[in-house]
Formats: sequence, C-alpha cells, structure tokens
Amino acid sequence: MQGMLLKKSGYPEENEIVLCTVTAVKYTSVFVKVNFYDKSGMIHISEISPGRIRNIRDYVKEGKVIVCKVLSVNKEKGHIDLSLRRVNETQRRAKMEEVRQEQKAQKIVEFVAEKLKMTARELYDKLSEKILEEYDSLYNCFSDVVAGEVTLKELGVDPMIADEITDVVMQRVKLPEVELKGEFKLSTYDPDGVGIIKEALAQATKINKDAKITYVGGGRYDVVLYSQDYKSAEKMLEKMSTAVIDFMESKGGQASFQKIESK
Repeated sequence: MQGMLLKKSGYPEENEIVLCTVTAVKYTSVFVKVNFYDKSGMIHISEISPGRIRNIRDYVKEGKVIVCKVLSVNKEKGHIDLSLRRVNETQRRAKMEEVRQEQKAQKIVEFVAEKLKMTARELYDKLSEKILEEYDSLYNCFSDVVAGEVTLKELGVDPMIADEITDVVMQRVKLPEVELKGEFKLSTYDPDGVGIIKEALAQATKINKDAKITYVGGGRYDVVLYSQDYKSAEKMLEKMSTAVIDFMESKGGQASFQKIESK
C-alpha cells in the first residue's frame, strides 16, 4: 500500500469502509492512520472483535493494514472512531479489491507520465482534478472509458494526455464479466414437439452462439449469458427470448420467459 498517489480531502463519512494502518497498540485501544485521508483514528478494544479479548496483539500489531468501519467523526476535535469487528468479509474483500484497482490505475499513470516526461504526481493531479469531480476513483473512470460510457476529453482532460492515457487503458483495463440468467417454459402438442422446441431454442443460439441452454425438466430450459457489458447483455437476452417465443407461437406452441435475478 506504500506510495499510493490517491489522496482524499476532509474526513471520511460515518459508516464508510476505510483502509487503515495500525500505528500504535495500547492496552484498551488501537491507533491507526486512515489511509488516503491522512488522518488519525482510534479503535476501542470493544470494537476489535466480538467476545472477550485477552491480548489485543493477537488481532492487530503496528504496521498491519486493516479494513475498518467509521463509527463517528468529530471534526472539531479531529477524532475518528472506528470499528474492526463490524466489517464483514464481503466488505473487507470489496475494499481490498478497490485498493488493488486503484493501484492498477496508478501504474497506468506512472507509465504514461514517464512517456510524457512528467512526474507521476504531476500527471495524477492533472487527471484527478477533472476525473474526481465525477468519479470516486480513477479506476472506475477508466472502466467507463473501456465500456465506451465516457471519454477523458469529455471530462476536460487535456487532449494529448487523454489520448495517451486512453491508449494504455484500453490495453490494460479489462471489464468484469457479468452473468445473466433466464428460464424458458416451452410446450406444444404437435407430434413433432421435440423438433419444434429444439428449433425454437436454436433461434436463441443463432443470436448468441456462446449462450448456454440447459434442460431442467418440466418443459423448462435455463439460459445463461456472459458479457463484459451488462446493458448490451440484457438487450441480447431480450432479443433471444423474443426470437424463441415468436418461433414457438408461429408453430402453435406456448412459450414464456422469465429473467432470473443473480443472488
């Protein structure tokens, strides 16, 4: 976590999940640096872990990087009270992934800065001035650039810098794959019912050959679609379902489709 260029002004919000570095461990409390905000905070022993704690150093030690939840902020006194035990595993992993993503964005900045004969800090500040007005991190902005949702020039970034950053971002940032699921319910009394249903489902795979369709019983068929763009995948799934239903109805059969929400 050392050498991160990201700096946030002011204080964190209550209930915000933050990254911290332990600076001192006392008998009943732990003192930390709230990373990125460059502020100090405190964790009372009761907020370290549920249950009785015999030795606080079994849980934390100086220099350890931990993920905490902000309980309260007193700006007048400069106090930030934090909790370690109120952060669940999902929140901890999400925060660490957020940090890894920002580190990846920083490496892109460092690479382009060297090419433009600028310091990484200088380039990072130029980008942050424009990008962080609309986004909470450079990486989230870079992801939208790859998805075609925005351009750096639209955000006001200097055209020369925007072109250099965009070229590298398109090479290095990969969008996460999303999974969409749905279920067809198909039935027909036609003597060639099996053939009709098979041909109906083929209408879906004609639209997207990578779609996975599985028979689950009772005339029900699951369909799974993977994509890096949720919106386009949703439109694709709708197009596939319409094609299947239209074909079944043209053959005198019955068909319905229901999207299955991911858990």
